[in-house]
Amino acid sequence: MTGRAAGGAAYGALGLLTAVSLFPLVWTAVAASGTGGRLARTPPPLWFGDRLPENLAVAWTDANMGLALLNTAFVAGTVAAGTVLFSTLAGFAFAKLRFRFRGALLLVVVGTMMVPPQLSVVPLFMLVAELSWTDRLQAVVLPALVSGFGVFFMRQYLVRALPSELVEAARVDGAGALRVVWHVVFPVARPAMAVLAMLTFVMSWNDFFWPVIALTQDNPTVQVALTGLGRGYVPDQAVIMAGALLGTLPLLLVFVVFGRQIVGGIMQGAVKG
Repeated sequence: MTGRAAGGAAYGALGLLTAVSLFPLVWTAVAASGTGGRLARTPPPLWFGDRLPENLAVAWTDANMGLALLNTAFVAGTVAAGTVLFSTLAGFAFAKLRFRFRGALLLVVVGTMMVPPQLSVVPLFMLVAELSWTDRLQAVVLPALVSGFGVFFMRQYLVRALPSELVEAARVDGAGALRVVWHVVFPVARPAMAVLAMLTFVMSWNDFFWPVIALTQDNPTVQVALTGLGRGYVPDQAVIMAGALLGTLPLLLVFVVFGRQIVGGIMQGAVKG
């Protein structure tokens, strides 16, 4: 196979993968542009209807989507920032600092990743109720500010990417702990921090299980607000799809704006690794 033919095959495969990846989003828009009866047809419609603006307006009003988007952006942004900060600090400690029981504590951190989140719902809700945080955003933000995966991820990256000699040289020059973290650890860890921030942001934006327990329709995130669209004897599936489309578009906007930086961070981390 010649180089030109191989390049054409590669572009063809990439185009096919792109089309398959975009199909769920396009189908959501198609479903949101019609009526519930139109979706029930066999075969289902494959092109846009004429009710997309109306369905988006209904979903925006009925689901209190404006407040939901603001709440979700705040929760996802705060959780992503907190997870990146605390996970980087803890990962640096486990990777480069020497202290007693370091290995045992790391095993405990990794062990938390194996505990199903459903097991902590009852005690966590009791604590939230005791603090009078029900239906408040801090009930969703604070339990998620650090994760075992984030700590382990940053630890594994810094073990290889951050030379111990660089940390020792900074200490010899008189740098304190905060200065070492700010001027040495953060610049080296930036690619992994970008990847962890992206993963955490998307995960927090799509989180449903705990927010639907801790929050109500009066102060919802996007996923909680969408549950309000599915109520009723005969839910309007087109309106539900319109709400899902409204909840998905901000994530696409974030990727369009920051996609190059995210991909660059991933590539830079791969080169360093």
